[in-house]
Amino acid sequence: MSAAQKVSAANFESEVLQSPVPVLVDLYADWCGPCRMMGPVLDQVAKKVQGQAKVVKVNVDEEPELAASFGVSSIPMLVVLHNGKVVSHVVGAVSEAQALEMLQKASPVAQKDEP
Repeated sequence: MSAAQKVSAANFESEVLQSPVPVLVDLYADWCGPCRMMGPVLDQVAKKVQGQAKVVKVNVDEEPELAASFGVSSIPMLVVLHNGKVVSHVVGAVSEAQALEMLQKASPVAQKDEP
């Protein structure tokens, strides 16, 4: 079971846009190799920031309207939103440290835990 929550167009506003904490959105597809590699990385990020930030996943094949709203042309694409606004994004696979840093820049509250 993934620590990152899967969201759809139906709950995107309540889970992401209205979230009181920063949200890292993983735009992915099941057939994408780099996207599959990001799964365990984002699960670790989700566990480390639990309560301080959220990590959610959006399947671009199942949610083409959401993908289009972010201008997705390549995946994986990670987007950090805070207070309903995009604060950063990156295309391609990233390390756990890079994903944590994206969340940290969104809000000083989302501190990463040291092992």
